[in-house]
Amino acid sequence: MSTVTQVEIPEVRPRSVKLVSEKAYQAGCSMLILSQKVEPKQPTLPDINTIRKAIPPHCFKPSTLRSLSYVVRDGLMAAALAYGAFTFIPTVYDPIYRTLLWTAYGFLQGLVFVGIWILAHECGHGAFSVHRDLNDFVGWVLHSFLLVPFFSWKFSHARHHRFTGHMQKDMAFVPKTTPSYFIQKLGKSLSSFIDAEVLEDAPLVNLIRLLGQQLGGFQIYLLMNATAGDDSMQNKDAKWWRRSHFDPFSGVFRPQEALYVLISDLGLALVAAGLYYTSLALDWQTVFLLYGVPYIWVNHWLVAITYLHHTHQDIPHYDGERWTFVAGALATVDRDFGFIGRHIFHGIIDTHVVHHLFSRIPFYHAEEATKAIKPLLGELYHSDERSFMGQLWETSIACQYVEMDPKDPGVMRWAH
Repeated sequence: MSTVTQVEIPEVRPRSVKLVSEKAYQAGCSMLILSQKVEPKQPTLPDINTIRKAIPPHCFKPSTLRSLSYVVRDGLMAAALAYGAFTFIPTVYDPIYRTLLWTAYGFLQGLVFVGIWILAHECGHGAFSVHRDLNDFVGWVLHSFLLVPFFSWKFSHARHHRFTGHMQKDMAFVPKTTPSYFIQKLGKSLSSFIDAEVLEDAPLVNLIRLLGQQLGGFQIYLLMNATAGDDSMQNKDAKWWRRSHFDPFSGVFRPQEALYVLISDLGLALVAAGLYYTSLALDWQTVFLLYGVPYIWVNHWLVAITYLHHTHQDIPHYDGERWTFVAGALATVDRDFGFIGRHIFHGIIDTHVVHHLFSRIPFYHAEEATKAIKPLLGELYHSDERSFMGQLWETSIACQYVEMDPKDPGVMRWAH
């Protein structure tokens, strides 16, 4: 019996001790993981060449004939709308019906004008054709028709693409780092009655902010280089009145670009003269209805499109040390505007991410290129298919200024 007892004791004790030690080890590991609060690892950005290889080579090749066909198509639509409005609407006797018809015309012609604007945008990027002179000529004609200084815009827009998402060097819609001056002043004056943070989300305040942005945003950008980064100027000592896209010696441009700015101004002068003499032949009211109202719509759509491409709660911005070209290009978002976005606006709303990665891809290949890179990018690709106009309102409330992310140095995120 003593022999049996000696055998049983060493077999039982080690098993008991081993079981207890495993449980303690597992519990200790769990507590260690909880105490360390390990954050999920950020996805690694692919390099630009890796992304390029995912896209079929033919997507990078523009067709001059195909691009010109869109110019003809959009030009014919604009001409048909203008001719129909000019010949038919004035014959409508009832003033209410006549007003409704002019309103419908202004909206529809504004959509077509945006399509023409985007074709000039293709020219500015060199995506219209492989012929640089043709790109410049077509772009200058189309943008001048819409009172846009083509070469001036082309130069600053190229720098926007070069430094997208860069808090200091981007040229468009660089977010504020504090609440707007208007909100701060209004908050101080009403501090006895209402909290400034509540005021930021007030519908009336948001409406005023949006109206100013949508009605005058593009003109203020052209005149004063508004919403550009503090380090985006070519001449950093230029005063605020020397930051215009119409000034050949503006701080926005390099000295060798001055001649092209003058050519842009010449195009605007020719169109302005044409509008003036047309108003003498007809009357200024008719010219305003035929051209002025669609022009207002064009600027609204352009500001809305650019704003919503670069403003989203999930989209970061970067300081100079953290920024890279790929990080900035991926800090954009594709949105959806249905038939109008795909067929009238030439897909610019739906395929903006790939456009920022490779701006020379023609718009008619951008959808295929987008589908090709989405599996590679995974969660790095951002899109939002909610109502485009609804998101204009929501984004204006939710995205007012950015703050440094304490968990991710060099990354700026929208304040909540």
